[in-house]
Amino acid sequence: MAGSNFVDYVKICCRSGAGGAGSAHLYRGKYNAKGGPDGGDGGRGGHIIIRGNRNIWTLLALKYRKHVIAGRGENGGQNHRFGAYGEDIVLDVPLGTVAKDAETGEVHFEITEHDEERILVKGGRGGLGNSHFKSATNQTPRYAQPGEPGAEEWKILELKVLADVGLVGFPNAGKSTLLSVITAAKPKIADYAFTTLVPNLGIVSYRDSGSFVMADIPGIIEKAHEGKGLGHRFLRHIERNATLLFMIPGDTESISKEYDILLNELQMYNEELLHKPRILAITKADLLDEELKELLEPEIPKDIPYVFISSVAQQGLQELKDMLWTTIMKGRDEEE
Repeated sequence: MAGSNFVDYVKICCRSGAGGAGSAHLYRGKYNAKGGPDGGDGGRGGHIIIRGNRNIWTLLALKYRKHVIAGRGENGGQNHRFGAYGEDIVLDVPLGTVAKDAETGEVHFEITEHDEERILVKGGRGGLGNSHFKSATNQTPRYAQPGEPGAEEWKILELKVLADVGLVGFPNAGKSTLLSVITAAKPKIADYAFTTLVPNLGIVSYRDSGSFVMADIPGIIEKAHEGKGLGHRFLRHIERNATLLFMIPGDTESISKEYDILLNELQMYNEELLHKPRILAITKADLLDEELKELLEPEIPKDIPYVFISSVAQQGLQELKDMLWTTIMKGRDEEE
């Protein structure tokens, strides 16, 4: 997935359709010059609807569509004819898309299933025809209701990447390299921080034709939960990953300190992230001999399963996939 084509945030102006007016028609026939009211109701204005689509992974199609306008409902007619509904506008979005009010920040809903449809902005109701207002004291009402106006509101759509495994680590921790080695994804890789600016997804093949989805999340920095850098935009993608794979280089100053910082950033952003299964991958293992690994043992957190890996030297990758697969399957069994 090319970085320039991955869009995870859009702000759009949504204008729903106005409702059609009710008819104030009075029936006039060849043998009935003074018939009663027969005005029909106006049609509902068009809604703006969000629909989940598992076949798309980005909000790119909405990036340049700043205004979304639904159709107006038609007016009611004589002989109790109802006006046609205004044309609904349906916007296809990836699974994991969250809809918010741009002014208040209120979360309206989250799309999580294929073909799931939710109304983002409702169309105006059609007006009632004069036949609704007939009474014993008013046999020929010559008035009807106008249709309700449509609503014009600014909305925000944010994407939280859906994946079985999310890679968590500081910039330049080797996340993109791992993804490129064990999947067919081709993320940008370079020897400097913040190479990855948008999430990359890859399918990891497993034994007996199994597979799972892995997401390379842009690197976290300290105080990301406060919005430092692009913290909030990075952290929200982690919310939709079932298992978190922490990646810390074996040559870092302190594995436990780096792990604690990462864990704290997740907790400060959303405490529920701490309830997700976690695995620790200590990277750059090709630079460590057995003696150095033993010396690192006291530095490794005790509350998390870990494995030494080297993406470049292809070390420990099968063991890592076994651990991830077991964790993912356990989580799916608990959900069922």
